[in-house]
Amino acid sequence: MKTIEQLWDMSVDGNDRSNRMSHFVGNIESGVVMAIMKVLFRFSVKNKEVILKFKGKKTGAVILGPHKSYMDVVMMFLASWPQRWTRLIARENLFTIAHGALGFLIARVGSFPVKRDSADMSTVKRAARFLKNGELVGIFPEGTRRGRSKTEPSLHGGAALIARLGRAPLIPLGLVNANEVKPKGKRLHFPKLTAIYGDPVELSSFDFLPKEERLDGATWYVLREAMALSEGVAADQIDMAALFPESKDFTADFEGRNIPTFDPATLPDYVAPAKKE
Repeated sequence: MKTIEQLWDMSVDGNDRSNRMSHFVGNIESGVVMAIMKVLFRFSVKNKEVILKFKGKKTGAVILGPHKSYMDVVMMFLASWPQRWTRLIARENLFTIAHGALGFLIARVGSFPVKRDSADMSTVKRAARFLKNGELVGIFPEGTRRGRSKTEPSLHGGAALIARLGRAPLIPLGLVNANEVKPKGKRLHFPKLTAIYGDPVELSSFDFLPKEERLDGATWYVLREAMALSEGVAADQIDMAALFPESKDFTADFEGRNIPTFDPATLPDYVAPAKKE
């Protein structure tokens, strides 16, 4: 039996098969949750081909989404499953709930921990290693659920830093109606839930920004794209200054500027290292 700590460092669906995690438990968990999502919320995914193009490539991708409820987490993972397994970064204390039972279950689908409110470089390096293994890493850059926590959401360049170290592009993920399932102070609802992948972008597309602002600006831009997909509006209709009053607003920097999309087909295919004689 693998420990939770051992599971954190195992490959889930990456190129390295020498230390790959068994999918038996993860598939049972995911299958049950997917069935519930299909029946109760008519869950569907759009533009899934975006992430499928990364299969078998030398690098993976960082997926960014808005964080308004716990349903965001479920949707981000199931949006790629079963063809791909998105590895979610979860706050450290989730792995100790119920004497580690929850931690075992979420580790079995590829989740790994981060220490909240700290510069957790061990998590950054682990995530970058997964990307170099061709895996997908899912991040909620706000760090906390909007409107559900005493902590005010803020926006920093951690997601883009992981992408840079992992030499991977960033992908926005819209999560439609995730916050309508259980609005604060209201009863449970059953809206139709949809996950929508946007177009990948490379970090090099943000080189026009000052070096010290590049990572923050890239994260800001991709999250705004994800929020726009979630709301079904144009990106310039998302008021990021109001959503993140304590963070730098990059609206003027991107006004009228076309950020090119990235085609995963241009990535080199993974080539397994030659076996030693």
